[in-house]
Amino acid sequence: MDFASYADLAIELVNSSAPAEDSLRDLDSLQRLLKIRPHLSGRVTHRDLDAMRQLRESLRAIFAAAARGDEEEAVERLNTLLIQHPIQPQLSGHDGQRWHLHLTEGGSVPDRYAAGAAMGLAVKISDHGLDRLGTCRAAGCDNVFFDTTADRSRRYCSEHCAARSDDPRPAHAPPGPDGESPR
Repeated sequence: MDFASYADLAIELVNSSAPAEDSLRDLDSLQRLLKIRPHLSGRVTHRDLDAMRQLRESLRAIFAAAARGDEEEAVERLNTLLIQHPIQPQLSGHDGQRWHLHLTEGGSVPDRYAAGAAMGLAVKISDHGLDRLGTCRAAGCDNVFFDTTADRSRRYCSEHCAARSDDPRPAHAPPGPDGESPR
């Protein structure tokens, strides 16, 4: 299992709170979000919905701290999630695949989601650096992303936001002398 791929869980959850519409408004919308990974499906309650909303805010705070350059706060917040939602790996063999690691299927849906998202972010950060966590700079958008560009220059969550930005520079403009992407 590629634990780094679990970081997508964090991004999907944080980005579920678009300014125009909250994708976690009810249990049906939570079920749709959980379809990202089949092992997360199952019965959910209003308590689970509240826990997922709280997790979303905790994950957003990690991205916000990283965007401000406050590595200490971002790491402290992520470590707190890792402690609150410890992972329990197990060997799994399915669909003709060789034995590989998965996160355990036990616990509530929010706990499994949180453990996977926090572990995925931790792996991505340790492999690529905290400065790869980004918040969209387009006006009116607060989506987050993981910057995979070679020169660490991504500023927008999507091509759509890059295209609608009033900034005439390309979405992947190189960072300025202070390390910040020019605006």
